[in-house]
Amino acid sequence: MSDVRLGGDLASDEIRPSVEPSADYLRAVSDFDYAAAFSAIFPEGSERINACHTCCDRHASDPERIALRYSRPGEALREITFATLADQAARFAGVLSERGVRKGDRVAGLVPRTPELLITIMATWRLGAVYQPLFTAFGPKAVEQRVKDAGTKVVVTDPANRAKVSGVEGLCTIITVGAGSAGPDPDFWAELEARSGDGAPVPCDADDPFLIMFTSGTTGPAKPLLVPLKAIVAFVGYMRDAVDLRQDDRFWNVADPGWAYGLYYAVTGPLAMGCATTFHDGAFTVEETYGTIRRLGITNLAGSPTAFRFLIAAGPAAAAAVKGQLRVVSSAGEPLNPEVIRWFADHLGTTIHDHYGQTELGMVVCNHHALAHPIRLGSAGFAVPGHRVVVLDADGAELGPGEPGILALDRKRSPLMWFSGYWERPTPAFVGDYYLSGDTVEADADRSIAFVGRSDDIITSSGYRIGPFEVESALIEHPAVAESAVVGKPDPERTELVKAFVVLKAGFEPGRELAESIQAYVKTRLSAHSYPREIAFVEQLPKTPSGKLQRFLLRNQEIAQALGAPAPTDG
Repeated sequence: MSDVRLGGDLASDEIRPSVEPSADYLRAVSDFDYAAAFSAIFPEGSERINACHTCCDRHASDPERIALRYSRPGEALREITFATLADQAARFAGVLSERGVRKGDRVAGLVPRTPELLITIMATWRLGAVYQPLFTAFGPKAVEQRVKDAGTKVVVTDPANRAKVSGVEGLCTIITVGAGSAGPDPDFWAELEARSGDGAPVPCDADDPFLIMFTSGTTGPAKPLLVPLKAIVAFVGYMRDAVDLRQDDRFWNVADPGWAYGLYYAVTGPLAMGCATTFHDGAFTVEETYGTIRRLGITNLAGSPTAFRFLIAAGPAAAAAVKGQLRVVSSAGEPLNPEVIRWFADHLGTTIHDHYGQTELGMVVCNHHALAHPIRLGSAGFAVPGHRVVVLDADGAELGPGEPGILALDRKRSPLMWFSGYWERPTPAFVGDYYLSGDTVEADADRSIAFVGRSDDIITSSGYRIGPFEVESALIEHPAVAESAVVGKPDPERTELVKAFVVLKAGFEPGRELAESIQAYVKTRLSAHSYPREIAFVEQLPKTPSGKLQRFLLRNQEIAQALGAPAPTDG
């Protein structure tokens, strides 16, 4: 693998050559025992499982054990124990049961990161029902589509989001936090406090669903999938080995529980381990983020590169107050640019590692904080123990080191893989014994995996295949660039040329001279064929509500302009 694949002209001590990962990692892979991992999470047996018991009730015997630290701007920190959460979940389960919720039914939460959200999730699981996350930034159309598709029976919301569910009032029951006695909806707390919470958790099977997720739609319409209870085994493995979550950590995953990374790893994973999680109910700002880290004593942080780049943009002075406090930081959602890794080491005094996964898989390739192995800037890391990750060519044959292809999971040799297909939708991602991720990667000699790009994001220019991630990583190292997106623009001579969309940092003005400076910088860092031949300065980049870059919108825009047609939208 060349330095270019790793994000540019890296120093030699940032790449540690190896033909094998460490003995520590190899031992974790060879010693992986699915039956033992399963029984550690579900000692009650495969047909007497309940997610509320696993993530809450079994930890409630210690009356002092904290389940949730709840932070809100201008208010004192609230700490909620597992015992209190178990009692409130049992009471609200009674509320849901009276509304007809039974095992397998869907209950949705359209509330921000508050204790009521966590109570709703646990109460749903207590009944053996299926929790459906609804991101609070969704508009009415997105909410309505997901509620209708899932056949949701109850939606829990709050006054700020109540109008978004007006289109489904006739389809399901709506319970509102803070509705009061005068409102048309049942009031969350009034209903909860009127119940005794006597019902026991409903026993379920390991293959029964406990979550219904909708993919973010980065490459097409959102598709529903059911997450079975056995996935919790994989979630805990990731928290233990990759995030290195410890009982004495102050853990904060800044991802919203309306999306997979937040729901899997800010709620399910840590609580299943009996560890406290953190909800911060406030707008994401640099000041609030650093302030919350300092005030709550956060030692273990997780989030997305989008969030971390905002912290970097604020400069070293803003980070100084928490420098050295964070033990480890984990990043997921999109590839982590090497510049972010360097900045966190220099200005926060901490190690940030890149992790790769999908809504359909959970996290499957990671630079593990708790397992020793070589760390390469620009690499997604190594397969999580319990998964066999391979690189396939267009014919489905496994490729060797240094050959770009599609990242795939070998289903027969990945006991932790729980995804079996989309719900009531075709699943073209399965080919033979493999699940195809749709992401182009490259394996190194030591079995680590480097992300190249979405298969439909790869740029073909003058016979070269160029991954947008490597160009974007070089772009954001330029002192004027805050964010970037790179796509292939149709070109009659080169097939495609590299075009960059650039968001500038404060204090810089767009212009030809700056564009040429950026082009020269990238050409020096990468190569003559990889630098962006066109640069467009923009105020913002198109992203999903969860913060993932939507290159396909920019690419479709360029294709439409080349054809002289109106630019398509994401619908």
